[in-house]
Amino acid sequence: MQLAVEMIAVVNHLAEHLTDQEKFIVLEVMKRFLPDHIATEEDLQDIRIAREQLAKGEVFSHDEINWD
Repeated sequence: MQLAVEMIAVVNHLAEHLTDQEKFIVLEVMKRFLPDHIATEEDLQDIRIAREQLAKGEVFSHDEINWD
């Protein structure tokens, strides 16, 4: 479990510097190391939706959001 927590912390830090495609690749690699039991069913559903949106190109960069 500690490895999972450390990996999540590293990825959260890296996410600030990765493109959406790179984030998707990192997620795919992490799935091979993270136990499924740390994600809730709601988490897994959100991940499925996000993957579908990413595959369809229905995503946008944080830079495209007007935060004001």
